[in-house]
Amino acid sequence: MALEKTIKNDTIFGNRGNVYAADGNLLATSISSYTIRMDVVSVKGKVFEKNIAALTKELSNMLGGKSSYYEKKLRDAKKRGNRYLLIARNIGYNDYMRMKSFPIFNLGVYGGGFITEQKTVREHPIGRIAERTVGYSDHRGGAGIEGAFSKYMKGENGWRLKQKIAKGQWKPINDVNEKEPQDGKDVITTIDVNIQDITHYALLKQMESFEADHGCAVVMETETGEIKAISNLGRTSTGKYYEKRNYAVWESHEPGSTFKLASLMAGLEDKVIDTSTVIDTEKGKIFINNRKIEDSNWEGYGKISLARVFEVSSNVGIVKAVRKHYDKRPEKFIKRIKQFGLDKQTGVKIVGEGKPFIPTPKGKQWSPIALEWMAWGYGVSLTPLQTLMFYNAVANNGELVKPRFVKGLKVGGKIVEKFDKVVLNKRIARQTTIDKVTKIMENVVKKGTAEEIYSPNFSMAGKTGTAKKWIPRKKNEKGEYEGGYYSSKKYVASFAGFFPVENPKYSCIVVIHEPDVKKGYYGAKVAAPVFKEIAHKIYTSTPSSVQKVTDSIINASVDRDFDNYRKISNKYKTIMPRVVGMSGMDAISVLENLGLKVKFSGLGKVMEQSIDKGTKIKKGATVHLKLS
Repeated sequence: MALEKTIKNDTIFGNRGNVYAADGNLLATSISSYTIRMDVVSVKGKVFEKNIAALTKELSNMLGGKSSYYEKKLRDAKKRGNRYLLIARNIGYNDYMRMKSFPIFNLGVYGGGFITEQKTVREHPIGRIAERTVGYSDHRGGAGIEGAFSKYMKGENGWRLKQKIAKGQWKPINDVNEKEPQDGKDVITTIDVNIQDITHYALLKQMESFEADHGCAVVMETETGEIKAISNLGRTSTGKYYEKRNYAVWESHEPGSTFKLASLMAGLEDKVIDTSTVIDTEKGKIFINNRKIEDSNWEGYGKISLARVFEVSSNVGIVKAVRKHYDKRPEKFIKRIKQFGLDKQTGVKIVGEGKPFIPTPKGKQWSPIALEWMAWGYGVSLTPLQTLMFYNAVANNGELVKPRFVKGLKVGGKIVEKFDKVVLNKRIARQTTIDKVTKIMENVVKKGTAEEIYSPNFSMAGKTGTAKKWIPRKKNEKGEYEGGYYSSKKYVASFAGFFPVENPKYSCIVVIHEPDVKKGYYGAKVAAPVFKEIAHKIYTSTPSSVQKVTDSIINASVDRDFDNYRKISNKYKTIMPRVVGMSGMDAISVLENLGLKVKFSGLGKVMEQSIDKGTKIKKGATVHLKLS
């Protein structure tokens, strides 16, 4: 009993596995943190006196402060018989190894009284970008990739014997662990750091500009379903934005006009309409069961083709087309919506995915206007990721693939489990239907609601969406009921599409909630420009070799950068090379080896160089680099 009260097994937790981007960049890792203490009593008097000056000098150099301060601290502890004196708290591994070699400490736990206590801290090397998707698994619960793959990432714990000493403190008995902890498996995600960076800042800039409440943007690789970027931003009370919740996966809402693609495709699949079918949109306003449906163009579009109805996003036009052919048989329309996969969750492993809602004629929430409201994206509910999966299927010639955040699991640099592409439906629609709606979505950008983002330099296809937010009915602080209506001050602006049109490599959705209505609230003005910026920067900043679709887990960009570094190093000896586009680390190495002095600002890749390519080099000259 005495032994049990004075000796215990202290658990040493194994490090969680790392989370990596697809190109090998570290997204999350466990960093060891050390607290150093000293058993001053265990150090022999002669050893203490002989080496205390040298030890305190080293402590002063590392920790700051005067060596006389540390000498007094150690001598006082020696007099008091302190066996657990705090030397330093939360130092890194390199400082721990360095301190371990200091005079006296290098004699170990018995001769030198050197006591170490280790713990792990979770760090995100690229900051808070994609933080909610990378996630966590700790006292807060499990979220994101970390939460979904916790059982794989969790390491095996070790243990260490400790003995109880004075004042209720516990001191390790040995200077090694009785059982070493084992690290967990690493997770290789599908995230591309370059595309993630582009997406995050494009969304952030627009959110700040329109003072929106929250929003998200997601980029998916068309053929594989791999999520290359996902950004979720919420606003604080001070107006700053951060990764508040995973809105793209979690938040189910009425999509508005982006749902018109499903309505159009249903009619095309049933062959009850064609893109050339003429619809009378009248003067942009109709009433059905005393409920108003109106177009953004208050003058109306008159008689136009169904293709043009979609391009200008006529609510009246799409509602009249659906009402004419499905009013007596709404179950047939619902069957097509389910065929497109819009009634099911995507099935991603991230916890908390929102459930889609598609009303059915036999359901409690069906009403006399449910069909008409559904036609233009009201009365239904989808998450941004569920909407994107549908648009991605159109871009992928009708093949519906499951979104993926993880490529595989790795242990010690070796892939031990691989997660392959999952096809949910080989073909959600006929190829003729896919071809027709692709052309119409391209025209949305060329001459429709999104014509302001058109660029002759690269092709895009998509659909704008603008939806009024439903304010639920509830009691206020006074006990009075309020709400139960669609707000005329709160909107959801969205844009979903893909690029390039000829051979789509990426699909993308942007959803922004509650922009300042005084600055704008239409999807074309608020969300579409984010889509364009993402598409444009991927075109201009991602080499074609990176854009190639691959399902293998490799560090292609690292290999490519190294080959480029080696090529430039061998080729240039006396003239200035072009280092724009190279990583800062590689560029500095190349230029210093040429005898130049390098000064730089920023981090990442080189954006500008002060000495032009081809200039004859003067040894010792200074070149300035601006990094991204």
